[in-house]
Amino acid sequence: MEANSSLEKDKRAMIEQSLKELPFFKSLPDNYLHRLAKDFIVFHAKKGETVFYQSDNSTDLYIILEGSAKASLLNEEGQELVLATFDRGDFFGEMSLLDGKPRSATMIAVEDSALGMLKRESFLNAVKDDPMIAIDLLSALVQRLRTADGMIESLAFLDVSQRLIKLFLQMADAEGERDKNGFLKIKKFTHKELAARTGASREAISKVIKVLTFRNIMREDGDSFLISCDAENRM
Repeated sequence: MEANSSLEKDKRAMIEQSLKELPFFKSLPDNYLHRLAKDFIVFHAKKGETVFYQSDNSTDLYIILEGSAKASLLNEEGQELVLATFDRGDFFGEMSLLDGKPRSATMIAVEDSALGMLKRESFLNAVKDDPMIAIDLLSALVQRLRTADGMIESLAFLDVSQRLIKLFLQMADAEGERDKNGFLKIKKFTHKELAARTGASREAISKVIKVLTFRNIMREDGDSFLISCDAENRM
């Protein structure tokens, strides 16, 4: 990654705006946010570049200013399980930030991205000035743990087709739109990417997609997937 020696005005403004939207910084006064934004370092990560690896000893907090990233677990055979994805305005790195222990996952840029990084020391200084920051961050962390519990439950109790439909509907809920025929339109992913997001093999995903397409539960349309609104009820 390339680091800028200073924050450009537009990047600083982006960081201040991002801080206002984060649950654990939004209550801070504007003058404090302005000072805190100066403690951030802006990094640029290319698509596919690793921000940090699982077990790294870094403890910094990151905010996505532009682009997106994913948290993944990788095994020795190169298989990947995507734990979560993060878009503009999202934060990550909070677990090591809080306990000072090594990273629990590998973070990879999904596309060319700009990231704001805050050192743990700067964060702790902010907490000393306003302890509510830590309480609000813990609340956000608990929400992420609940999401992780949902993922574990899916891996334990749902088959591949159910996991895939659940993923599609989550995507549609977050960013999808309805076409004129009543199908939910979402971004198209490769079978390998879908396998990583559902904890399945690429071969299994390919088979499931063929079945779902045959049953008219989903369709492929250029760079999009079209998902039936009642997909979950038809499984």
